[in-house]
Amino acid sequence: MFAMTSRKIAIIGSGLIGRSWAMLFAGAGYHVNLFDVTQELVENAIKDIEQQLHALAASGLLRGNLSAAEQLTLITGTKTLKECVKGALYVQECVPENLELKKKVYAELDELADDNTIIASSTSCILPSLFSENLKHRSNVLVAHPVNPPFYVPLVELVPAPWTAPEVVVKARKIMEELGQKPVSLSREIPGFALNRIQYAILNECWYLAQEGILDVADIDAVMSHGLGPRYAFMGPLETAHLNAEGMENYCERYGETIYNVSQTLGPVNRFESDNLQKVNQQLLDQVPLEKLQEKRAWRNNCLASLAKLKQNIDKEQIDD
Repeated sequence: MFAMTSRKIAIIGSGLIGRSWAMLFAGAGYHVNLFDVTQELVENAIKDIEQQLHALAASGLLRGNLSAAEQLTLITGTKTLKECVKGALYVQECVPENLELKKKVYAELDELADDNTIIASSTSCILPSLFSENLKHRSNVLVAHPVNPPFYVPLVELVPAPWTAPEVVVKARKIMEELGQKPVSLSREIPGFALNRIQYAILNECWYLAQEGILDVADIDAVMSHGLGPRYAFMGPLETAHLNAEGMENYCERYGETIYNVSQTLGPVNRFESDNLQKVNQQLLDQVPLEKLQEKRAWRNNCLASLAKLKQNIDKEQIDD
């Protein structure tokens, strides 16, 4: 089951995430079919993909062994969902985060997909069981949640529904690895998956520190960008702790009680509203006005591209050693 009998990939949704997936699959030599609700959206997406591929080639960050022009030829717009999905090895759904919309899309995919087609959702928070329970192909459905922007941040969370076949998760993981992504496989679905559970815990405490006036927004962000962030860019918090003592057991012996005591004083779960929202929002607008958001996003992506290149070189040095 799930042998590589096809090199066709179907991308449903041509927004920023769908475009990134299309480029990643094309970089690995797959034939990508792209579908959206209007032909104009698909055409605009392919034009943008062409620009992005050439920009990546110019910066030395293009994935795979094919040129930008060769990769572009592997990406085709389709006029119907049926044309997009027929004969696909793998479907990556990238429609907006709306449960009723996803149920509608998956009901259509269920009728069109082959029995061996893997159907993955890019959702960042909707549990796969909520939109796959009544499908005849439900054992082929899982979440493959990327991190935005996926081309520069390689993590993909693979989240099964209770009825997802184990071999589907294994196959999806192999495909993600082939793309050059870094998949992590959750043993079962859980609200927020892993990344957002960790991210929301951080955001919640940042919100509390701002609300209590302990730090302003710029200094809170500096704690991450100039403190935890650089350290966690190359290893996670658990391995960091392991290195910060003589192993994890020693770390817990040294700092476990302190961690517990400080954790008792963490802020409550917040609604992210009211007066604190106005205060945080105004400080952020002072730093980055709304009309400068796109410029700042481009700066962020350039930084992520440089970091990705650095990590590639580090990984290559480790392999050579």
